[in-house]
Amino acid sequence: MSRPLRINYPGAFYHITSRGNERKPVFKSKKDREKFLEYLESATLRYDAVIHVYCLLDNHYHLLLETPSGNLPQIMRHINGAYTTYFNVKRERSGHLFQGRYKSILVDIDEYAKELSRYIHLNPVRAKIVENPEEYKWSSYQDYIGLRRTPEWLAKNLILGYFGNKISVAQKGYEKFIDSLIDKKYDSPLNETVSSTLLGPADFIDYIKEYFLKDKKIVSDIPALKELSEKVSIKDILKKTDQIFQKDAGLARSVKIYLCQRYTGYKLKDIGAFFGIGESGVSQASRRIAQRIDKDKALRKKINKIEQKLYVSRMKT
Repeated sequence: MSRPLRINYPGAFYHITSRGNERKPVFKSKKDREKFLEYLESATLRYDAVIHVYCLLDNHYHLLLETPSGNLPQIMRHINGAYTTYFNVKRERSGHLFQGRYKSILVDIDEYAKELSRYIHLNPVRAKIVENPEEYKWSSYQDYIGLRRTPEWLAKNLILGYFGNKISVAQKGYEKFIDSLIDKKYDSPLNETVSSTLLGPADFIDYIKEYFLKDKKIVSDIPALKELSEKVSIKDILKKTDQIFQKDAGLARSVKIYLCQRYTGYKLKDIGAFFGIGESGVSQASRRIAQRIDKDKALRKKINKIEQKLYVSRMKT
């Protein structure tokens, strides 16, 4: 099994999932779920974890977790390891409880906090366990809308803060936000994950690549690292295009959009957000440059020069 790419730094946010081995149940009783929540609490006390959102289903769980100390591996060893020991001792069994390694996606929290919390809290509805998320006891949703006393270890203020400064107003706003997608089909925010590892806009992806992956050695059994390393960053495109098109800012902008679409691997909406235009604007700008390249040998030569520079810089990473 290939190893996942783990990116750790103080203040990072992650969407975490871990499934039962062979998709078998990991929570078989009320006591099991209560015990797991105890380990979440102890992770906040012993390892400085911050739990923002959780949902426990029969054969897996979801967390939105923050690591002020940059120690995700220690936190997850504690949560999954301690719970596995409890589960095995209780049922006189041995061996793995969870299926392989836990899955962690590093998240730009400013961009995805609300959407991920909604995705997690609607899990029991999507699984047809309940009709409404407030009926499900084993998620943090009841805490978010004030249906029960919130444990001290659950950090709900970050996400509720998007809906108002007054707690009652924020709770109502959040409930309305969740209800707006009940019984409706919607795309999971996790569908926008890059290389199964990063969830955020293009500038977030570039930041992570620049500061946390640039000096990492590419290892064959970490596919995500290889994939991310092979993609060109927007920062490189901007820098190298400006070197060639110093006297024509308008043309340079169109060339940047064209090269970003061609080489970064980012979605049109991410590229558009970076340049302050829509998805159709990205497509149109790219198409115009592609058409000009066919007719303008001088332009084609300049773009080829940029592409050569991008290739060389990528080979050095």
